[in-house]
Amino acid sequence: MTQAGLARDLGISPSYLNQIEHDRRPLTPSVLHRIVELLAVSPDALLADGRARLVAELEDAATDALEGDPLGPDELRDLVARAPRVARALVVLHRKHRAAVEQAAVLAGDGRSTPYEEVRDFFFDRDNYVDQLDRAGERLADDEGVEPGRARSLLAGRLSRRHGVEVREDERGAPGGMMRTFDAEARVLHLAPELRPAQQAFQMATQLAYLEHRGLLDDLVARGRFGGGEALSLARIGLANYFAGAVLMPYKRFRSAADEARHDVEQLSSHFDAGFESVCHRLSTLQRPEARGVPFAFVRVDRAGNMSKRQTASSFRLSRIGGTCPLWVVFEAFSEPGRVFRQVAEMPDGRRYLWIARAVRSGQGGFGRPGKTFAVGLGCELQHARRLVYGDGLDLTDRGSAMPIGPGCKVCDRPSCPQRAFPAIGRPLLVDEATASFAPYAAVIPP
Repeated sequence: MTQAGLARDLGISPSYLNQIEHDRRPLTPSVLHRIVELLAVSPDALLADGRARLVAELEDAATDALEGDPLGPDELRDLVARAPRVARALVVLHRKHRAAVEQAAVLAGDGRSTPYEEVRDFFFDRDNYVDQLDRAGERLADDEGVEPGRARSLLAGRLSRRHGVEVREDERGAPGGMMRTFDAEARVLHLAPELRPAQQAFQMATQLAYLEHRGLLDDLVARGRFGGGEALSLARIGLANYFAGAVLMPYKRFRSAADEARHDVEQLSSHFDAGFESVCHRLSTLQRPEARGVPFAFVRVDRAGNMSKRQTASSFRLSRIGGTCPLWVVFEAFSEPGRVFRQVAEMPDGRRYLWIARAVRSGQGGFGRPGKTFAVGLGCELQHARRLVYGDGLDLTDRGSAMPIGPGCKVCDRPSCPQRAFPAIGRPLLVDEATASFAPYAAVIPP
């Protein structure tokens, strides 16, 4: 169809149509209506909102495909404007590609690992316990007499006495939001001034890991199966942070206090002058062979369901694919920050767990400055629940009262979950035009 012919059928001049095609004149409702009827297209395909959605989808596809050299927004808008069908075809191809990658990852039991995932696997393979570092941190705490309330001054003294390092609280500690900056040449450790004393102590202990146990850190990292330099550096950071936790919450003292408090996280936080998240993380590491604690799983998620921390010494299944289960108590924690929620949950394999969760928030201080909000979860198999204060008052024998949850919608085996967000990969859907199911994406139950 020529431009002149289309203009004639629409009842407008060829020059007016030319200006519309080049985004120099807006579409009036009457002209839009005639175009929709004449060309049998959806109004969304011709409106700015529909075009913006297509540009956004195409940007996702281009970002994923061209990680090192992404297309700019002007290029994408030009492509959508000049060849919208080509743009839609690229989006569809990208969706099919992602679906194939996810399904292959599920079938293979793994997928393309990011450096962060490689580090998580490193700790997972060790039940989230690193014996040599844990004992080294405990020895340092015993040697210096580290205890809550005095840790900052004692660790600053060790840095000065043994390593000639001066600790300063100044803005140099936080360029671009940094909490700690070490100037090796000047022998100065700069700490952000808004850090609390306990947080400053943690950063000092982390620096001591690098100064006193660099060889051990390198040796531990060398034993990991890391694919590149980023993962190696991230692993060293994770190990140094692990050491800091072992200094501030020494294994024997912490495990004894945890048993005495029946794993009351808030009570332990007060006793060790540590945050809720730090205590939950430390509880998940108590797997010393001769003095094991409760095997916990520990997670940290945001409101969108992204899991930034996941470590487990239990059998709880934490999937990389398919998101997280919306029925899990960790998401309920966002509704009332500061309150500890609890849940008896059952996985598709029949195992039951006691989970607790609480929202935690941290920030850089000051009005209008951005902060971070997460939900922290701590869970163990139900057989350990009576060792926890959080099991009190719950009927732990009633299987029917447990909340049925799963590892993530795309890999969850439950055939009729009303909260399912995606169909299960590799499971045929139960599709019947004569019926309507309360549960979305109901799957065929195998015989």
